[in-house]
Amino acid sequence: MTDFPALDAGFQDHPAPERFAPASTPAHPPRFLLLYGSLRKRSYSRLLVEEADRLLRAMGAETRIFDPRGLPQPDDASPDHPKVAELRDLSLWSEGHVWCSPERHGAVTGVFKSQIDWLPLESGGIRPTQGRTLAVMQVNAGSQSFNAVNGLRILGRWMRMITIPNQSSVAKAYQEFDDDGRMKPSAYYDRLVDVMEELFKFTLLTRGNADYLVDRYSERKAEGRPPAGAEHLNSLT
Repeated sequence: MTDFPALDAGFQDHPAPERFAPASTPAHPPRFLLLYGSLRKRSYSRLLVEEADRLLRAMGAETRIFDPRGLPQPDDASPDHPKVAELRDLSLWSEGHVWCSPERHGAVTGVFKSQIDWLPLESGGIRPTQGRTLAVMQVNAGSQSFNAVNGLRILGRWMRMITIPNQSSVAKAYQEFDDDGRMKPSAYYDRLVDVMEELFKFTLLTRGNADYLVDRYSERKAEGRPPAGAEHLNSLT
């Protein structure tokens, strides 16, 4: 079919292998922001995030863990609040995220959701989460469940992130960490390693093309701009 009366061809993209040749390849280590969802002194979501952080740094990444203590409730402070500004700056700095929430009442915690609610879809033409990779994890007080990670996947899709296929759900988390807060050897730990390796790989694969991967016809049409990368591609011909 060649007849598309509803299509504005000037803004349509034509995906092809050569369009995935970025104008430049990032030389710095992958950058990851890690978020957790509990303020408890012995927070198992924080302990799991700290294990993820160690693994990512061992693979050569730059990482930052955001401490949600002191973050106000959404709409209860201005965006220039120091904790809000810190969170937004870290998201802009990052190329990938790790999200971990306890499951509470069958869903993510309010502490975790507040962090996401402070990250705008767009601010001043900049989207602080769009195109970034995402790994989702949860900790459970009882038997294994996937309600929180499923909810996190919905949030990641809404925030226009590239959520990797693998995920981690740790049942009876209070049994999985020693007195020093380190995760014990187990199938849960092995899965955590799997998830962090996959996140690292997807980030290396996509970060140079992230803007192109999430470049949308409808937005190009509304803004009156050609497909992303057209100028770079013209230089290659």
